[in-house]
Amino acid sequence: MLRNIIAIIPASGVGSRMAANKPKQYLEIQGKTILEHTLQPFLQHSQIQKIIVAVSETDPFYADLVILSHPKIELVFGGETRAHSVFNALQKLNEGDWALVHDAARPCLKRSDLDKLLQITDESGAILATPTIDTIKRTENGKTIDYTEDRAFLWHALTPQFFPAEKLKNAIASAFTKNLAITDESSAMELEGVHPQLVEGRSDNIKVTRPEDLALAEFYLLRNQENV
Repeated sequence: MLRNIIAIIPASGVGSRMAANKPKQYLEIQGKTILEHTLQPFLQHSQIQKIIVAVSETDPFYADLVILSHPKIELVFGGETRAHSVFNALQKLNEGDWALVHDAARPCLKRSDLDKLLQITDESGAILATPTIDTIKRTENGKTIDYTEDRAFLWHALTPQFFPAEKLKNAIASAFTKNLAITDESSAMELEGVHPQLVEGRSDNIKVTRPEDLALAEFYLLRNQENV
């Protein structure tokens, strides 16, 4: 099936939990920024026609990143939240396009996972995810446990997440109008009654959120290089 697939990378966040002197996507691992590592699988994939990177209008760092001048990459300004940044990027897509949204701070995506996700043709879309292996506790007050969730029915959502662009744009716009919280693209689709597919991905597709994640991401990236 021939489709016009556009990757969207929301990269306008500040990453406050990293307690760093710059947004986490510009922190370096093995001499490259996290964002550079993140972009590589999309730049190298022949099925992805374009990559739209949403950056903050007040970001002083993106102009110095040579990779962002690649002819396959287009920049847009992000918004107040991740969802707003994705929505701004979606304005650049055409009817019939498919949007492949990936976190800027997930630098360890493997080609095999990307290929699996791109095989999905159902218009409900799909996300990469992993089955939950930890015991999950529910609390109402943040201090005491109310009960233990049944992890047999729980999955950990990852990115990329893959949807028909027009449907995703409409779903996000609807959530904005209703003032509903959107934690990822799938959640916007779910609010519209859509049931996206789960595509089991690798657990090493981590999101760099806290300082200790940098060392783990470096380990996975190094291991991936050794296995090439």
